[in-house]
Amino acid sequence: MKDISQQLIEQVKQASNDGTKLRIVGGGSKNFMGRQIEGEPLSIAEHTGIVSYEPIELVLTARAGTPLVDINAALAEHNQRLAFEPPLFDGRATLGGTLACHLSGPGRPWNGSIRDHVLGSRLINGRAEELRFGGQVMKNVAGYDVSRMQAGAMGTLGVISEVSLKIMPKPAVSMTLKQEMSSPQAIETMNRLAGQAKPLTAACWFDNHLYLRIEGARSAVDSTITQWQGSILENGTDLWNQLREQQLAYFADDMPLWRFSVNSNAPHFLPEAEWLIDWGGSQRWLRGDFVAAELEVLATSAGGQVSLYRGGDRLQDVFHTQPTALRQLHQRLKHAFDPQGIFNPGRLYSWM
Repeated sequence: MKDISQQLIEQVKQASNDGTKLRIVGGGSKNFMGRQIEGEPLSIAEHTGIVSYEPIELVLTARAGTPLVDINAALAEHNQRLAFEPPLFDGRATLGGTLACHLSGPGRPWNGSIRDHVLGSRLINGRAEELRFGGQVMKNVAGYDVSRMQAGAMGTLGVISEVSLKIMPKPAVSMTLKQEMSSPQAIETMNRLAGQAKPLTAACWFDNHLYLRIEGARSAVDSTITQWQGSILENGTDLWNQLREQQLAYFADDMPLWRFSVNSNAPHFLPEAEWLIDWGGSQRWLRGDFVAAELEVLATSAGGQVSLYRGGDRLQDVFHTQPTALRQLHQRLKHAFDPQGIFNPGRLYSWM
């Protein structure tokens, strides 16, 4: 447990004076994400520790370099958890990096994303000022929600130094159902079941099987399993952990991996390709060499976007092309928080 915020501020101040570009790093677990960039490393790896934890109030505050495994261990002592189920990446994932990359697990449509759980944060901007946004309760959030704005910004707006989160109790029971069906059938089934008042908390499809996670009180879980049928998967928790960590066989090769975020009920496209469908149909993974512009057309028609999540050419833009208005908004925010453009330049977009 160590507070190096003053050291970080001094490094930012020096970089601002010298015009040096900074590449923000934590545990290094998500270096594969975003565009490939250059810059002097600014490490938050030593900026660690849980600052405060109130189990009764369901609030935790920790420094950005704190490994998620440390946070999970503290929460487990009180039978609580991070409900957005962030990937741990062999224990290297940090809180700040998880927020910056906006990563959440299989339960996102039902339990929310990390952005939904952030209550407040501290941020070192391009002027070497440590600013505080939000607080430790939802009602503290007013005006621009700068803390949640960091979700997915890839460190381009500043150095996240501290994050406050709401946490949740662990469910009493968790069981997983397995049903054999095609991908179009799975998309229809996932959307139909998600509309029912049942304790569904995850739904994915791969290898011609649909997997449904049902969590909550024993009576509610048992009743749902009886009505939905299917075979009960032994050690179902392992499946969802492997999906969260991308350790399933689907993710094992070095082919470019594309991530679609689309309407959950969008029709299945490119049926001949290799797919894994998660988040009840909203998140769809595609492996293979494809032309980004062609995939963007498909994603737009499905009501969403596509990005080159891993592999491929990281010198080109890897996120979905943004409309002019949104591009200008991104650039204005970048200038407001980082006037000299020293933080992770080009990591999110080549023009930012």
